[in-house]
Amino acid sequence: MHGDPVPDTYVYVTEEGVTRHYADGSVEALAWEDVVEVRVGGDFEVDVHYILLDRDGQGCVVPRSATDASFLTRLRYLPDFDLDRLAVAVERVGEEEQDLDVDVVVWRSPDPPTPLPDLEYD
Repeated sequence: MHGDPVPDTYVYVTEEGVTRHYADGSVEALAWEDVVEVRVGGDFEVDVHYILLDRDGQGCVVPRSATDASFLTRLRYLPDFDLDRLAVAVERVGEEEQDLDVDVVVWRSPDPPTPLPDLEYD
């Protein structure tokens, strides 16, 4: 008896953040409070990806096939996030003439980065 093949990725969406587990054991995770940019990339033939980035450019790549309504619902809580703009970007990624190496930025944090405090050491 053969079981179903193990998916190559699992994505967990919580109120705190997004975590993606890969089949090789590696993990990407990002807290919602650290998300400063959302991009759409990939290939409609293979899969569209949502790319969440923090201020340091680190992030979590989430395949659309691994998401459910809770992911899109949570994106709506980002300040001034526009679901219509997201839908247009996903459609644009699916166009054949679209350069598939370019990610489309659909949201950036409206808050400017907070400067690190100057710490004085004795």
